[in-house]
Amino acid sequence: MTPLVAFCIASIVAVVATGFTVTGRNPVHALLYLIVSLLAVAVLFFLLGAPFAALLEVIVYAGAILVLFVFVVMMLNLGDAAAQEQKLLGWRVWVGPGVLCLVLLVELILLMHDGTLAAGGQLNSAGVEVTAKQVGIAMFGPYLLAVELASMLLLGALVAAYHLGRYE
Repeated sequence: MTPLVAFCIASIVAVVATGFTVTGRNPVHALLYLIVSLLAVAVLFFLLGAPFAALLEVIVYAGAILVLFVFVVMMLNLGDAAAQEQKLLGWRVWVGPGVLCLVLLVELILLMHDGTLAAGGQLNSAGVEVTAKQVGIAMFGPYLLAVELASMLLLGALVAAYHLGRYE
């Protein structure tokens, strides 16, 4: 499998999962699809020669930020808890995200089997890997204000969600 084909497959998975995230009626289902979308974006970063950005995508976004989202959804207590738990235990909830994650897993296994990842098959035009130092310099150099504003926005959203969902 060539890196271009892998890029196209991961892009399609990301777009499909994001579409299900936006159009989903149940917030927990939307969060599951958002996790799949973020994992697909991490694969895209890796294929573009930025493994550190891919790692940050998985740890920070698919890990920490989505745990925060799940916490907010649980805190808002949208409906009967027992009925929501029974819905989550059903196998039909996990079919869509599971199939999309399986596509990503098969793609990565094929890339590793072909030796494309080990040979440094990257899609960026310079063929250079983006290092952690370059990411840090970019985030805390010219984009420091944007990073800090985004963190304050997330904190404000969490406080607002808490106050809106609190019962008095």
